[in-house]
Amino acid sequence: MGRECRSVRGAITAEQNTAEAIENATAELLLALIQENRIKIKDLVNIYFSVTVDLNAQFPAVAARRLGWKTVPMLCGYEIDVPGSLRKCIRVMLTCNSKISQDKIKHQYLGGAEILRPDLVK
Repeated sequence: MGRECRSVRGAITAEQNTAEAIENATAELLLALIQENRIKIKDLVNIYFSVTVDLNAQFPAVAARRLGWKTVPMLCGYEIDVPGSLRKCIRVMLTCNSKISQDKIKHQYLGGAEILRPDLVK
């Protein structure tokens, strides 16, 4: 099987609306995604981040840049503000080239975000 374009999803909650909390949570999530799926940085195509409206102290992409991912295209935006939905949540869709088949991708839902996809949590 050759390399194909794959998207990997994940989410995590930040402890508070501070630059440090957003960066730390984002870095934890990104590292889990690449480790669990054996993704090399050179194979990243792009990353889309969304945050809930209560997180505005920092762009999640800053965490990726601090990890050294300087050439990966990234975009940040707000998640739809659905009443009663999970707060302080950072979501990511990371697209990469991979030999892993789509059904073997390990999406990561960490911290308080585990409630979003309990079917995917270990």
